[in-house]
Amino acid sequence: MLFVRHATTPGMRTACFPSDEEADPAGLAKAGALRSTATFMAASAVWAAPARAALQTARAMGLPSREAAALAEADCGRWRGLSFDRVAREEPEALACWLTEPGAAPHGGESRAAHAVRVANWLDSVRDEPDQVAVCEVGTIRAALAHALRLDPLGAARFDVAPLSTTELVVARDGWRIVHVNRKV
Repeated sequence: MLFVRHATTPGMRTACFPSDEEADPAGLAKAGALRSTATFMAASAVWAAPARAALQTARAMGLPSREAAALAEADCGRWRGLSFDRVAREEPEALACWLTEPGAAPHGGESRAAHAVRVANWLDSVRDEPDQVAVCEVGTIRAALAHALRLDPLGAARFDVAPLSTTELVVARDGWRIVHVNRKV
């Protein structure tokens, strides 16, 4: 499974909680330059998160994708689209709880633990199909890494995953093996 983090969005550049926004034109142009990459062209299945930026990135790469709701970023509830700085100022205790407790959802959305379970279940459900690509957001890639490494979602939050980078997992006898993380393409 080759994960591709979608192209940059305005909210990513300003450190905001994810919202369903358009990808930047410059990021989509970079994604378009990847169109002929052999790795992507050989994919037997291409999945995309339902976020506009993920779907736009897959299209820019010339990848006909199937939308997979399970690949959606965790629902940030009332924090959607707000800057991290604003949430830290207005709800410091709630943010601290969210950062330290995987099961917490003080924003009224989905906890990181619930998101991780959703992603792990999806990943295991498609494990028998070879050469797959999934275009999605950072939290989903981190959740997949957590599943592969048997970490809680907080441990996987330490991985950097840049826009338009790839992270690859392969099926192993007892789960998943990590080939690479955050490779620039």
